Amino acid sequence: VQVVESGGGLVQAGGSLKLSCAVRGFTLGPSGVGWFRQAPGKEREGVSCFSDGSAFYEDSAKGRFTISIDNAKNTLYLQMTSLKPEDTAEYYCATSRYSDALGCYEDAGFWGQGTQVTVSS
Repeated sequence: VQVVESGGGLVQAGGSLKLSCAVRGFTLGPSGVGWFRQAPGKEREGVSCFSDGSAFYEDSAKGRFTISIDNAKNTLYLQMTSLKPEDTAEYYCATSRYSDALGCYEDAGFWGQGTQVTVSS
């Protein structure tokens, strides 16, 4: 499986970014894929994922981030708006699962190389 992430960068608070995760060798569908992030000194956390055809968002992402898939391009996206300094992290796409107890969590499959998002205040 080849995964190419892009779209990260430096943006001012209140700005927007759209992350992309192009995948080869694994067909993306509306289940089992998601976005995760890890800030320096913090544990990796789920941001958003698809499960059983539905999109789920962690509380920090609700109302600001939108996950989507372009099936023709086999690419996963994360549109991020109203960015905050606390959104600064390395963002990863990965195969995932969802539960009400755990939220989005990684599953065996693929894991992207990461793209850095830095939000300045």
